[in-house]
Amino acid sequence: MFPQLFDTRPMRRSVDEALNWVVRNWGGELEAAAFPLLMLLSSIERLLIAIPWWAVIGILVGLAWLATRTWKLPLIVFVSLMFLGVMELWRDAMVTTALMLTATLTAIVISIPVGVWMSRSTRVRQIVTPVLDLMQTMPSFVYLIPTVMIFGPGKIPALLATIVYASPPLMRLTDLGLRNVDPAVMEASRAFGDTPTQRLFGVQIPLALPTILAGVNQTTMMALAMVVIASMIGAGGLGYQVLQGIGRLEVSRGLFAGLGIVVLAIVFDRITQAYGKRLQARFGLSEVR
Repeated sequence: MFPQLFDTRPMRRSVDEALNWVVRNWGGELEAAAFPLLMLLSSIERLLIAIPWWAVIGILVGLAWLATRTWKLPLIVFVSLMFLGVMELWRDAMVTTALMLTATLTAIVISIPVGVWMSRSTRVRQIVTPVLDLMQTMPSFVYLIPTVMIFGPGKIPALLATIVYASPPLMRLTDLGLRNVDPAVMEASRAFGDTPTQRLFGVQIPLALPTILAGVNQTTMMALAMVVIASMIGAGGLGYQVLQGIGRLEVSRGLFAGLGIVVLAIVFDRITQAYGKRLQARFGLSEVR
């Protein structure tokens, strides 16, 4: 046994009491601040459920065709989505998709500005990078503890935990893409008298877009990876079906719901990758840096 150098109980109590103080004094304000996210999630969920299944399939198959201009990816998307319908997983898949889309959209709004800030300031990068390391290595269950204490079980803590878990890749890849823009191109932009804002939106972001889109792809996949864990606190969807399969020892329920999550991951991963490759070809890049 490792020797006890000092008593850690006071430190643990201090952490618990600090979080309890936040819940007592700021719980209402934090719930009010998170309410727009809940409304966004509910709106996307109601929209996806209200749209006919054939329309959703048509939209995603159309996006796949526009991204590749071949029949292979649209066929994969069509067969994958039909699997969800045949296995009676469509509604749960739409609930999961709504959570993933809401988390991804929120992560984009937060992560891209932070990534731009990191690319323009070495000091900011030095401060933010260890935080991102912590966010990516912290067990995902840990994110649920403070969010459930503040908001209680439900969709808000599940969504917030998913956003925190899924945001780091997009921040890193936005920073990387902007910093890897060819210095000669940046120098030419300065020679033409472009302002920093014009260089950012007219040169850097367009050239870094394939890398940024790769970050969006990674964020989407990590958001889907959280759905089973998020279902433990009321997120619902396919993750809840997996959880029920574990609790009831129903192998078929857990297996098919798990395959449903895999299907969603394949669909969104392949479509975003295809658009990334088109952008690489447009800008003459052989690979995402």
